[in-house]
Amino acid sequence: MVNQLVIFEDNESLRKSLVTLLNSSVDYNVAGDFSNVLDAKGNIEAIKPDLVIMDIDMPKKDGISAIPIIKEINPEILVVMYTQFEDEDKIFRSLCAGADGYILKKTSPLQLFNALDEVRKGGAPMSPAIARKVLESFHSHSSIKYKLTQREIEVLKLLMKGCSIKYIASELFIAYDTCKSHLKNIYIKLHVNCGKEAVAKIMAEKIVL
Repeated sequence: MVNQLVIFEDNESLRKSLVTLLNSSVDYNVAGDFSNVLDAKGNIEAIKPDLVIMDIDMPKKDGISAIPIIKEINPEILVVMYTQFEDEDKIFRSLCAGADGYILKKTSPLQLFNALDEVRKGGAPMSPAIARKVLESFHSHSSIKYKLTQREIEVLKLLMKGCSIKYIASELFIAYDTCKSHLKNIYIKLHVNCGKEAVAKIMAEKIVL
């Protein structure tokens, strides 16, 4: 099965190189490439890709801001950040927004293909330098920032009452898959793996919702 792919990258030379590289594989077809995310919603709705390669630093609007828009359209669309930035703020903003991987632009073509293959199989590929920063931050509780959105707080309040995903989605008038996407983001932000762990952490740390 050929995976439909969209690229958001403002460097035209790099973007065209990525198009050529990825189209050389029988596994991928670049169905769209764009220099900004100003119409990310329209681009994604029109193309309906399986996977998105996303730059961060772009004109007027950064790539991180487009992740929730993409996930709202379809939580199953995989988003891999492809950037030069290694600072913790951008890494965690990307992951908390719902990014499925974080790859540095200095990554070799072979490693990029490996990362795309990994994310398609359910993994969360990261360049080694990024993985180290993530682990260091996880080991340092003082650096954890939850930054829950209002919608995520609404979802968590219902989760703490023991409500099912189906019920939460119905109560908040959102799609089932959208609710699942919110929960995934909540788990990432709280650094837990499931609803029970999220509730336990909220209670143990007396997090005010």
